[in-house]
Parts: sequence; structure tokens; C-alpha cells
Amino acid sequence: MRLTRLWPVVLVILPAIALLPFFWLNTTQRVSAQRAVKAPDFDGAAGWLNTAGPLKMSDLKGKIVVLDFWTLCCINCIHVLPDLDKLEKKYPNELVVIGVHTPKFDSEKSNESIRKAILRYEISHPVVNDANRRIWAAFGSRAWPTIGIVDPEGNLVYMDSGEGQYAELDREIQRLIKIHKEKKTLNTRPMKFELARASEGGSPLFFPGKVSVDLEGKRIFIADSTHHRIVITDLDGKKIAIAGMGEAGTKDGSFATAQFNDPQGMAFKDGILYVSDRKNHLIRALDLKKETVTTVAGNGEQGRDRDGDGPALRVGLNSPWDLLIQGDRMFVAMAGHHQIWIMDLKKGTIAAYAGDGGEDLVDGTLSRSRFAQPSGLTTDGRTLYVADSETSSVRAVPMTGRGEVRTIVGEDLFYFGDQDGVGRAVKLQHALGVAYHDGLIYVADTYNSKIKTLDPITKTAKTYLGGEAAGWLATPLFNEPGGLCIAGGKIYIADTNAHRIRIVDLKTKAVSTLKLTGVEAPKLTAKE
Repeated sequence: MRLTRLWPVVLVILPAIALLPFFWLNTTQRVSAQRAVKAPDFDGAAGWLNTAGPLKMSDLKGKIVVLDFWTLCCINCIHVLPDLDKLEKKYPNELVVIGVHTPKFDSEKSNESIRKAILRYEISHPVVNDANRRIWAAFGSRAWPTIGIVDPEGNLVYMDSGEGQYAELDREIQRLIKIHKEKKTLNTRPMKFELARASEGGSPLFFPGKVSVDLEGKRIFIADSTHHRIVITDLDGKKIAIAGMGEAGTKDGSFATAQFNDPQGMAFKDGILYVSDRKNHLIRALDLKKETVTTVAGNGEQGRDRDGDGPALRVGLNSPWDLLIQGDRMFVAMAGHHQIWIMDLKKGTIAAYAGDGGEDLVDGTLSRSRFAQPSGLTTDGRTLYVADSETSSVRAVPMTGRGEVRTIVGEDLFYFGDQDGVGRAVKLQHALGVAYHDGLIYVADTYNSKIKTLDPITKTAKTYLGGEAAGWLATPLFNEPGGLCIAGGKIYIADTNAHRIRIVDLKTKAVSTLKLTGVEAPKLTAKE
């Protein structure tokens, strides 16, 4: 989401409370005892998750409360979550984090959609569903993500937007601990919450993000994203190998000991499977013969430089989400930078290719165009097609290094829905995957739980399969599919929120589920 520094402004508590003044604080402004501002409560909540029941500010008295205003689609919001996790672990007795989920997309308003996101992102704190933006309005939030801090006496003492706030948050928490220990107003008894993951079973796959097929080798590669591993099966689903021990981390080595963190898109070439290790901000290479994992791009830190030109192992990446190889070039959907990057596999170098790093939908030259969280790549051999998720669009990028970026369907960051048609009439909702076949782009229209076809020449979009099931006993065909691969007359679909791989016969449209044999959930010590 667009990031803005928040200076002191007058807030509006709720639309129903006519212009009651309430002052926004930024990181450089403190509240004196004479003009301390009480934090609003969680009025208007549409549901509570990751906790046994609703919470009020009075329930949190004595605690330092960090409020995270987020939406589950937003890459900047996703980047904040590791910082919050670090703070929760550092201050387990003094701190409580509350996620305030204020949705952008229509599908994000449901409790079930948020519950799935909590599981997918491994969130360990309560989340309130602010479906109608009432809590957002009460605090005066204007951007995703926004972080607020409420002191042990219920005063709002910090409010700022954007990712990368860890150091400031840490300093403020330490300051408040010192003050309120001296005042004896700090409650240091840990609070335990009923987490959603406690009720989850051991599914063989857990939120698989992408899928790829090697027809010649008769193999399917599955990014088993929230199990933090790559599952390799034959075309019938029988286990061949698993890369990654199943616990989040960063470690090269054998398939059995290597670690990933939310792996997503994959690309195969000459016996090597390249993997976008999204949360680690790395690209990993799996030698399928030796069964080893090595890092080939990324320096282990989230990158801030949007030019990123240099040796691939020295450049910081930013949430690489998908990969596509053409010859010795590997295109990278760099979701965190809102750009397309390119890696020279022979030289081992990487650089920005398209997009200036601003989050928007802007066509034009490669260097002046703009994307918004590109998350899926495919090609017809001449043009790179991009699922530009935050603009709910499909973009066309020349692969020659010359020419201009074009939008096939989509308008801007807030133009979305579920509508077939031609050109400007077409609406998608946070599409994450694309696959080109026989003149058409097949689109994983993720938040509509559909597969659609898109003619890149006529700009005609049609629903191919999916959507709401008929009848109260019917089961939807898909649940937020995130990745597509077409091979051998079949569409392989990473049906992310249903924890499965679906297979569609292109001739008959018959839909089946890949039956996994020998693939089990990782056997790890349960997290508290």
C-alpha cells in the first residue's frame, strides 16, 4: 500500500460522532499528562479471531498494546508481521499485539478469509475484523500498514504508517516499560490467547502457493508454502522427494536439512529447480539429482535499493513471488519492490528490469512504468504477462529490453470486482497467477475463487471455472487459487486456501484433486 508519514492531524472518532476532535501523534510527539488522549475502544468489530472472545481496551489495562492496522493482501503489511513477532518474543510479559484487520478487497471482509490469513502468515496474536472500517476511522488511520501504541493507562502515545518501524517501536516500548514500572502501572503477567492453529489438523499441504510441472521428467513441483518446503511428486501424486525440513528458516544443504520461509514461484532449467523463497528474500536452487539446496540470489536481508544492479548474492531482494526462465535469463516478480527484475543465470547478476518502484498502475517505458505487487508470470515467448495483484490487473511486458509496458485489463489500485467482458469492463480481484496456452492467458482470479481466460489481443475475459457453488450442500471448485501451470493438456492449480492441487482437463473441463501418496505434514514440535 502507499506509504505516507503521518504528521499531527485532527482525527474523527466515528462517522456517527460528529467531528469530535482527537489528535494524531507521530513518533516525534509525546503526550503530556495534561493532554493525554484516551485510545478509542474496538467498537464496531465484525468478529474476533485468534482469541476465545471479544476484547476491550479495559481488558488490556496495564499492558503496552501495539495496534497493527493491516489488510491481508498488502505486501507492506506482510513485511510488518516479522517485526511484530520479534517484539512479542522480546517482551512476552509486558506487550500485547492486536491486529486490526481493515479490508481493501470485498472478499477480505469475511472472518473465514481472515482466519485463513492468520494461519497462512502464522500470526500469534488476536485479530479484530474491522470489516466496516469503524475502528480504522476511530483511530484516524489513512494507510496500510499503520502502527499505534497504547500505554498501560490506555493512552494513545504513538501512531505512524509504513513498514520498517521496528527500531522506533522497540525504543518506545522500552521507554514505556521504564515509566510504568516506576509508576507501578505495568502488568507483567503474560496473556494467553486461543490461537486458530490449535484447531488445525495435519494436512499434507498447507497453503500451497504455486505449482509447476516438468512433463519430460514426469514431475510435479509444489510450493508447500506454509509448511516451508518444496514437495516433488510424479504426475500421479506419488512422492519423489521433499526439499526442506518443514520449519521456517534459512539454511542451505541437503533436502532433508535445508530450510525455506514461505516459498512461492518456481522455474525449472537443466536439472535445477529455482525457487522464490519469499519471506527469506532469496532465490534458492534445488539440484534435483544431488538433492541439495543452495542460495543463488539475495544477501539475506530485505532489500531497499530498487535498482539492485550487481552480483546476485550481494543484492538485497524484496519478497520475490514468482519466477520465469527464458534462455539464460530469469525474470523475477519482485512483489515487495513492485517491480520486475531479471537475473542472468550464467553471469550470476541481477538487476531491476521494469517498474520504477512506485506502487501504482502506470504504463510506459520499462524504467518509468509502475506495478503493484506483481505475483505471477507467464509468457508466449515474446511477451511477459504479469498478474499485478494489488491493481487486480494483467500487464504485458516486452522481453527484449525495449518497448513499453501495457495493461491488458485493469484500471488502478481500487478498481476491482468480478466481471467478465472486454477491456475496461473487465474486473478481477487480486489475481495472483497466470499461465499462457494456445493464445489465451489463464488467470487465477484469486479472491473471486475462479479461473478465467483472457485474450491478450481482444482484451476479452471470460469465467472458465469456479465461483460460488450452487446449493447449500455444494462445495466451491476453488478456494483462493494462487498459482497455475498448464502442461500436457491439463491445468494444474495451487488451490491455496483448500490445501490441495486441482487438475483440470482442458478438453472436458473435468476437475479432479491430485491424490498425494507418501506426502505427510512435517512432524515438528507444536508451537505454543
